[in-house]
Amino acid sequence: MSTLNHIATPAGLAPGNGYSHVAQGEGRIVAISGQVSLDADGKVVGEGDPTAQAEQVFANLQRCLDEAGATFAQVAKFTFFVTDLAVMPALRAVRDRYLDPQRLPACSAVQVAGLVRPELLIEIEAFAVLPSGATRP
Repeated sequence: MSTLNHIATPAGLAPGNGYSHVAQGEGRIVAISGQVSLDADGKVVGEGDPTAQAEQVFANLQRCLDEAGATFAQVAKFTFFVTDLAVMPALRAVRDRYLDPQRLPACSAVQVAGLVRPELLIEIEAFAVLPSGATRP
């Protein structure tokens, strides 16, 4: 169950492309550090392949959400850091497999000069809101 209210397009704003302008809720905040396409051994997954990297990043986000007792439905905000905006279609295609298209979180996308390792193309951080009193299962 999500504790979020999504406002896709507030009055006076142009519609967002693949995000809500506002996601609001009350409850426990879960902040997830930027996730990159590293596997459990710290090896890069999908070097040079934005789809493979996005898949690993979202799998890592899923693991973090699971650990916090949260779901993607409870994500209020994503920040996408990409080394090239050309990776956005691949990133969005993977993201869309995890999210309800009627309840998209707020989102920012930032092109950066580089990430922590040169072969990484994508980093995503997330904030989720769980119901007050919700604890890790």
